[in-house]
Amino acid sequence: MNVGGSGGDDEVVSAINTTPLVDVMLVLLIIFLITIPVATHTVKVKLPVDHNQPTHTKPGNVVLAITADGQTYWNTTPLRSREELLNRLVEAARQTPQPQIQIRGDGAAKYMAVGQAVAACQEAGISHIDFITEQPHDAN
Repeated sequence: MNVGGSGGDDEVVSAINTTPLVDVMLVLLIIFLITIPVATHTVKVKLPVDHNQPTHTKPGNVVLAITADGQTYWNTTPLRSREELLNRLVEAARQTPQPQIQIRGDGAAKYMAVGQAVAACQEAGISHIDFITEQPHDAN
């Protein structure tokens, strides 16, 4: 170890001093550990629990099928307009007990077509709407 200046061998140290980098990283780590829990839980809400239950189709249930091009079917009968859909839904809402409305939307259907069917159900006073989906296929 050369302490004095009389040695004669002046070597240049080419190693990077990483101490300031480590200090900055530790400070950033502490800041993130403190702020992340506050940022993710700002408003307390109780999230719904997923109940994936198979739907049982009963004879009185109504199946609304929505194709990829937006055509709506009442069971197997094509509907010409939103008013026709709404009239049928109002008649179904008056029945006791009220039938379940099961919506089968094509995967390529636009959200607007499905949303309009749900809005028509709400407008008619339908209290139970189901969405029919398929089980995912195994990738194996």
